[in-house]
Amino acid sequence: MFLGTGTSHGVPMIGCRCAVCTSADPHDNRTRPSVYLSLPDGTSILVDTSPDLRQQSLRFDLRRVDAVLYTHGHADHVLGLDDMRRFNVLQHARIPCYADAQTVREVRQTFAYIFDRATPAGGGLPEIDVFEVSEPFALGGYRVTPVPLWHGKRLVYGYRIGSLAYLTDCSAIPEASWALVEGVDVLVIDALRHRPHPTHFNVADALAVARRLGPRQTWFTHICHDLPHAETNATLPENVQLAYDGLSVSFRLD
Repeated sequence: MFLGTGTSHGVPMIGCRCAVCTSADPHDNRTRPSVYLSLPDGTSILVDTSPDLRQQSLRFDLRRVDAVLYTHGHADHVLGLDDMRRFNVLQHARIPCYADAQTVREVRQTFAYIFDRATPAGGGLPEIDVFEVSEPFALGGYRVTPVPLWHGKRLVYGYRIGSLAYLTDCSAIPEASWALVEGVDVLVIDALRHRPHPTHFNVADALAVARRLGPRQTWFTHICHDLPHAETNATLPENVQLAYDGLSVSFRLD
């Protein structure tokens, strides 16, 4: 399920009165980017903890998170981490989080109080364990493959699970990473707007990736207020559409 499909500002943007920010179409209301994966064995995986995690969890009735995959350490992808403590209470367990080396360092720095032994016990802290990953690993018995991407000059991770590739916040795919996403059936990819951007794919860039990979379905995410939902979808190929908050998509787990 897509919990959030917007940019770091979200849509509507604060103080903006454009047609999308004032739209009555609920598909144009986009919280910060995150997805929630429900695996057949009951394992629930959250990709990123957006600043809107509490709101998203209440809206979509999330009750369990068994693991978190972090794409990178920018604010719109990590600053909801403190709300993970509620899932600790519900599950009576610590929660593992996985990320690249730089993101692990940034999480530990941004949320230093969580890892500080001097912080008094019983203060309602998130109980998490952060693991650096660079190779495929298993969650719930299923293979999770980190996919290195360029987000401007910053190396970040997308993730592949089965036939799904989730590639948000990217402006280029390194040559070595193409092999990691070959044969995907469902592609979720950054498509910020029509105009070029230095750290994000625009619509034309994302369409080019979809043509090269040839998935059955492509869903665009990390969408800004330049792209009205219905109007933009009308211009896209039938198997390529804008995702929206609350959209559920099925994929194979090979």
